[in-house]
Amino acid sequence: MKAVLEGSVIAEADKEDLIQIEGNWYFPPSSVVAGALAASPTPYTCPWKGQAQYFTVEAGGASLADRAWSYPTPYPTAIEKVGKDFSGYVAFWKEVQVVD
Repeated sequence: MKAVLEGSVIAEADKEDLIQIEGNWYFPPSSVVAGALAASPTPYTCPWKGQAQYFTVEAGGASLADRAWSYPTPYPTAIEKVGKDFSGYVAFWKEVQVVD
């Protein structure tokens, strides 16, 4: 699967390597193209997943603030609920298309 913005691939991995949580596909950190994400200072803590890290997505001439996020150290109960360790996996907001 691929995460695409303005025709540029931001992340790419086999579907089996992704994790789906609440309708969002989370890509392994190693599948994200270098330079496509810049850490954002925006704070957020999910009640059940833990503290999030937001990113500005930069690709295809576009720069979209807070359109990607990950959970560097999710709560242990969140990992149990999901059934897989999703530490550092990256998800994208709607402007970034996730396609097969």
